[in-house]
Amino acid sequence: MDVPLWLALIVVGYLGIKLIRPPWWLVAVILLGGYLLADSLLAPAINSVVK
Repeated sequence: MDVPLWLALIVVGYLGIKLIRPPWWLVAVILLGGYLLADSLLAPAINSVVK
């Protein structure tokens, strides 16, 4: 079964927010930080650590 990444992220994010109930500003900071890191010079280093 192939699930698109964006759909999996939405489902996991929704469940995380409903179950853990973090503050909305923390969710926004994490999402914005991840987006900015993905386009930065650190992206290859992060990719090598994750894989």
